[in-house]
Amino acid sequence: MKFGFYTLGCKVNRFETQALEQLARMQGHEVVSRDADIFIINTCTVTSVSDHKNIRAFHKIRKENPHAVIAACGCFAQTNPDKVAAQPEVDLICGTGDRSSIIVRCVEAAQGRPDSKAPEAPGRAFEVLPAGVPAGRTRALLKVQDGCDNYCSYCIIPYARGHVRSMSFDTVLQQVDGLKRQGVHEIVLTGIEIAAYGRDLPGHPGIADLISAVCKHAPEVRIRLSSLEPRAADEAFCRELSRRPNLAYHFHLSLQSGCDTVLARMNRKYTAAQYLAAVDRLRRYFPGCSITTDLIIGFPGESQEEFDQTAVFVRECRFADMHVFPYSPREGTPAAGMDGQVPAQEKERRAAQMKGLAKEMRHAFLSGFMGQELDVLLEHPVRDGVWAGHAQYHFTVEVETPSGGKNRMARVIIVGQSGERLYGKEI
Repeated sequence: MKFGFYTLGCKVNRFETQALEQLARMQGHEVVSRDADIFIINTCTVTSVSDHKNIRAFHKIRKENPHAVIAACGCFAQTNPDKVAAQPEVDLICGTGDRSSIIVRCVEAAQGRPDSKAPEAPGRAFEVLPAGVPAGRTRALLKVQDGCDNYCSYCIIPYARGHVRSMSFDTVLQQVDGLKRQGVHEIVLTGIEIAAYGRDLPGHPGIADLISAVCKHAPEVRIRLSSLEPRAADEAFCRELSRRPNLAYHFHLSLQSGCDTVLARMNRKYTAAQYLAAVDRLRRYFPGCSITTDLIIGFPGESQEEFDQTAVFVRECRFADMHVFPYSPREGTPAAGMDGQVPAQEKERRAAQMKGLAKEMRHAFLSGFMGQELDVLLEHPVRDGVWAGHAQYHFTVEVETPSGGKNRMARVIIVGQSGERLYGKEI
């Protein structure tokens, strides 16, 4: 049968979609971009805006594939199965548990065998899925952890993903070996809350132990981290990983607010001072590293003074980039019922101000790379003789190269900057 896939949301979802594609092929099916017999939509539910995007995706995929069986999996399907079932476009609901059975269930539905199973709750054991490179990408994703026990007051994800569970060391290294055999030059280690890696494993190894082991096991592969809780970047973490030359110098530390009173209402587990200490440690051990973050603007009760404190704090951190989100109430979370909901217009005004600050800091960070030599993983052509790719930092570089070549590591000297993009020439 012909399978199509559509992904919304985070890197974990992208990893899981490529795993489902591999499972479909392993069972003898074809993966297509249109005219599918079966279409699997991997949903996101991090905000109410995400929920609306899911529903629009259901409409879009049904319109483009009028005769296909459409299955919804992922976080929205897990937390809102009744709402998903009410959508006439959706034939099958799978959630975030037992993904290895999704392909079989879809085939049975396409063969006319009804499936009325409710989404299974995420289990206590880590579900191992095949690692690989998402369609159209060059860097491989490897999910090493799932679930979250933080229960931030604005977040629904612990209810969608369940408790923390981790892939064993041996299995991680086996997956890394498989990616190396595929010719992968960069692996992004990802998870729902990778700082919690190992809490459920014998001996309780930490995320630094895992990253160090992966870097040593695959010295010819660049290893990059996805989002990290600032508490993970302690002295031991920095000291151990600074010894690994193939670790990408990019750390995405979730901030959400630079004001302690807002952080407390969010139920975040650190203060602004503790966060800044983590930033300073990373810069001490990884000179020139890029530190990026997420910010939620207009959280319930956020006063102008609290917002201003965050703006001052952000300048002190000197981020290389920020993802700025106006707060969106998420049904089922404590924050949705809090007093002091900030009007939408005010949230947008503050978010625009913070995005302007992000642009200013990004420009300043990039300008420091003029004349430097960097390793750039070429990913896609931009125009004749020019390819775009990622350096060991997080930003994109457009590279003038006579030979091009997707999935090739090129040594590049940075010769120019235009706005938020760097330009280089292959040496």
